[in-house]
Amino acid sequence: MATVSSPERTVALVTLGCTRNEVDSEELAGRLQAEGWTLVDDAAEADVAVVNTCGFVEQAKKDSIDTLLEAADLKEHGRTQKVVAVGCLAERYGQELADELPDADAVLGFDSYDDMSGHLRRILAGEKVASHVPSDRRRLLPLSPVARQDGAGAVALPGHDSGAEVVTRARLGTGPWAPLKIASGCDRRCSFCAIPMFRGSFVSRRPTDVIAEARWLGEQGVKELFLVSENSTSYGKDLGDLALLEKVLPELCDVPGIERVRVSYLQPAEIRPGLLEAMAGLRKVMPWYDLSFQHASPTVLRRMRRFGGTEHFLRLIDGIREREPRAGIRTNVIVGFPGETESDVEELESFLVDADLDVIGVFGYSDEDGTEAEHLGDKLDPRVIEERTARITDLVESLTSDRAAARVGEDVVVLIDEIDDETGEPIGRAEHQGPEVDGVCILPPGSGVVGELVAGRAVSSEGVDLRVDSVTP
Repeated sequence: MATVSSPERTVALVTLGCTRNEVDSEELAGRLQAEGWTLVDDAAEADVAVVNTCGFVEQAKKDSIDTLLEAADLKEHGRTQKVVAVGCLAERYGQELADELPDADAVLGFDSYDDMSGHLRRILAGEKVASHVPSDRRRLLPLSPVARQDGAGAVALPGHDSGAEVVTRARLGTGPWAPLKIASGCDRRCSFCAIPMFRGSFVSRRPTDVIAEARWLGEQGVKELFLVSENSTSYGKDLGDLALLEKVLPELCDVPGIERVRVSYLQPAEIRPGLLEAMAGLRKVMPWYDLSFQHASPTVLRRMRRFGGTEHFLRLIDGIREREPRAGIRTNVIVGFPGETESDVEELESFLVDADLDVIGVFGYSDEDGTEAEHLGDKLDPRVIEERTARITDLVESLTSDRAAARVGEDVVVLIDEIDDETGEPIGRAEHQGPEVDGVCILPPGSGVVGELVAGRAVSSEGVDLRVDSVTP
């Protein structure tokens, strides 16, 4: 891309939502930097604040709107000139969001990412840039997965814009781990989920692109790769090889500078024994399994358009622990889905007790625009959903605290992510802990520096966090 040297403009990217959005923001940052923009951390110091929104569930949408309003407040006080909404909420609602938030200077969808610099310059010049008009992105590519790759180049796929020779990405953080997108979109039709409509059909990144970006991240000082997608177990199906992830993992482990690889979002219905064998057989692939169960009652799961149930899920967990007894396993569950009975909740409780998981995210059901579940009968009273959500949350807090306590005495290797400003204690993660939401390990002051791998032993627990001592040479 050509570099524009004048006039110098500043831009701040504010990222909300998941790690997939973090990749998209860094790709946007790379594009803008290559076009002459100066990246700044503080939206109050930027000519343009670009807010990468989340549109997943109701609370995430509210958080995105609140952030946009806060950025608009900065504009009113003359601390930033323009505010632009991008990301999933912008893609999902487009002009509707623009109408509700007149203080936002533009609402841009994924198709605008390729010329984001041009759009922002026009906005700064006082021009009106048309807001995005939403459509069902599943219709942009062929129904057959193996027919998609040929047309994928003509479709905007945020986070896919790297090649074997050039990586269009600029790191917005300095930590020792980084997300690496291996695919976008989803072909599943879960009745509660709107993601496929605004993220589109499942498309894998080619292994050469994934490896190239992994090498670039390693050169930036990244020690841990966090592989992200909407459904990692589908990786390769549109490239004609459902076992492709098992073949790419060893190559990622061989990238210079990379010490750890984590695979996020494993769909239980698609997990193959070969993938479990590959993950367990590679030293640098962390024994960490992000399994999307959503519930345990087969009746609720069928209404969700999902597979499995208590018996199947427990067999899967047992299979993982047979290979890796100390594996960390996390999941999310939805409580209060239409038609959920007291018996269904009791089955979920029983499953969670038997599963003995490390981390469990609990979400109360809410209708999502355009989904099948929005039109299902047997909706529960919001007060019932709230009560059941609190009930499962209380159980989960007890179970995950007990799980962490059971790890006291284990030897761990901690990747230090940060140093606590007040206590001087290094804070990081053991092999069984994913970034940001899975609990941390706290080490004594002076135990190591950011990016260092430190061996030690868990000596106590605080909720899902571990205190690690007895550091070995």
